[in-house]
Amino acid sequence: MGAPKSKMGERMDAEPEFDADVDVREVGTIQSIREFLVTAVGLPSCINGQIVEFANGHRGLVMGFKGEQVQILVLGLKVNLRIGDEVFNRSQLLELPVGANFLGRIVNSLCEPVDGLGPVQGDAMKSVFADAPNVMDRIPVDQTTPTGTFALDVVIPIAKGQRQLLIGDRLTGKTTVALDAILSQKKTGTICVYCSIGKPFTSLTAIIDLLREKGAMPYTIVVDSTSSTSVGEQYLSPYTACMLGEYFMYQGKDVIVVFDDLTKHAWTYRQISLLLERAPGREAYPGDIFYVHSQLMERAAYLKPELKGGSMTFFPIIETLQGDLTSYIPNNIISMTDGQIYFSSALFYKGIKPAIDFGLSVSRIGNKAQWKAMRKLSGDFRLEYLQYQELLQITRLRATGLSEEAQARLKKGEIITHLISQFKHRPVPLEAQIIFLFALKLGMLDTLMQDGINQFKDEILPFIQARQPGLIEAVVTTHELTPDNEDQLGKMLLEYFEESANKDIRNMR
Repeated sequence: MGAPKSKMGERMDAEPEFDADVDVREVGTIQSIREFLVTAVGLPSCINGQIVEFANGHRGLVMGFKGEQVQILVLGLKVNLRIGDEVFNRSQLLELPVGANFLGRIVNSLCEPVDGLGPVQGDAMKSVFADAPNVMDRIPVDQTTPTGTFALDVVIPIAKGQRQLLIGDRLTGKTTVALDAILSQKKTGTICVYCSIGKPFTSLTAIIDLLREKGAMPYTIVVDSTSSTSVGEQYLSPYTACMLGEYFMYQGKDVIVVFDDLTKHAWTYRQISLLLERAPGREAYPGDIFYVHSQLMERAAYLKPELKGGSMTFFPIIETLQGDLTSYIPNNIISMTDGQIYFSSALFYKGIKPAIDFGLSVSRIGNKAQWKAMRKLSGDFRLEYLQYQELLQITRLRATGLSEEAQARLKKGEIITHLISQFKHRPVPLEAQIIFLFALKLGMLDTLMQDGINQFKDEILPFIQARQPGLIEAVVTTHELTPDNEDQLGKMLLEYFEESANKDIRNMR
C-alpha cells in the first residue's frame, strides 16, 4: 500500500526541515540589580566566564553562582536594566576579535575602537581567558629586551618572555620607564600593548600624544579602561591586552605588554567581590585575588621554535604607599614575577632619575640573555654604585680626612650617577650603552663634569656611526666586543675627546 501521505502528498515519515536562522538560547530573568552586578535566575547551563546578553543588547560576564542564582558583571555604563528583564545565554565563552588591524588603534576592553577612526576588522576570534602556554611549549630565555633605560639594561637586564614588576610610590617614574621601553622598540619589530587601568583620562591622553609624537603608535595597541569606564571593563582590560598580545606571539613576533597599573585592578576586583558577598580576607581583598593575577602573569612566555618562537614580555606596574613592599598586593605580585624594579621616592627627590634603587631591584633571569659585551663591561657596575652610596652617607658625617682611594671612589660614583641619570622619553640604544661603559672602564670620563658627560652621551654614538659604521654594526650583530673592535673603539673615543678639546679651545678664544 506504500507509506501514508499527508494532504499535500508528502511522505509523513520524512524528516522535518528546520529554519537555519533559528536562534537557540537559554532565557532567564533579572532578579536583582546591585550597582554593576546583576543576579538572574532561569539560566541553569551557565558556567564561569560565559557571556550573557540582556534584552537591551548589552553584555554581561558570568562571575559566580549563589544557589540557582547567576551572578553577572555588567560590561558597560548606563545599561538601563530593570528587574524582570530577560537575560539570554547562548553558552558562549568571552571571545573578542584580534589581528594586525588593531595596531595603531585605541580600543576598549571589548576590542571596540574608541579613537574615532572607524571600526576595526579582526583577523580571528580569540578567548579572553585563554590558558597559559604549558611548560613543554616554552624554552629558556636567551635574548634580551632593550628598555632604553641605561640603569636597567646594564644592571637589571630583562629577557624576552620575562615578567618584570615596576613597583614604587606614585609619581616616581614607573610609567615613564615602561613608556621608554615601548619607544625603544621602534626599530626592533616588537609589538607593544599599553593597558591603562583606572588612570585619569587626561593621563592617558598625554601618553597617547607622546606615542604619536615619537612615532610609536604604528606598532602599539592602547587598551583604554580609564577611571571613567565601567568597573566591568576595568576588570576585563588586562586580560584583553594579554589576548591581543598573544595573537602576535603565536605569529612568531615579540610582544611587550604594559599593565598600568594592577593595583587599581585589584581595587576593582575587591569592589566586585564585596558586592558578590564573598568573604573578605587580608586588607578586605578576596581570597582568590592571587589566582586572578597569577593566571594573568603565567601567560607571558618565550615559545619554542616549533610554535614559531614568539615571546610576550610583561611589565606590570604596582603602586605602593610610602614604600611599603610588604602590603598584600605588592607582596603577591612580587612572588609571581621574575624580578622587580623598585623606584625610590628618596632618590627621586634627590634628582636621580630614573629613581631606581639597585639594592631592592633584581632581575632573576635577565642576566642569562644579556649581551656578552654588556655582561663583560658591567660586572662591577652595581657593586661600585652601591659602595658609592654607602661612602656618600659616611662622608656627610665626616667631610674631611678622606683617603685618596675614598676620593677616587666618590669621583667614580659621581660619574656612574651621571651615566645612570637620563632625561625621560629619550631611550638609549644598547650599542650606545656599551660605548658609555667602555669609556668608563678606560677612565676617559674621569675629568668630565656633569655637562660634559651629558654632551658625551648625546654625541658619541652619532660620531662613531659617521666615522666607523661597520664597528657599530659588528657590535649589534655579534653582541660582543672583540679585541679588534676594542682597539677601534678606543681610537674613536680618543679622536672624539681630542676634537672636543680643540673645539673647547676655539670657543674660549
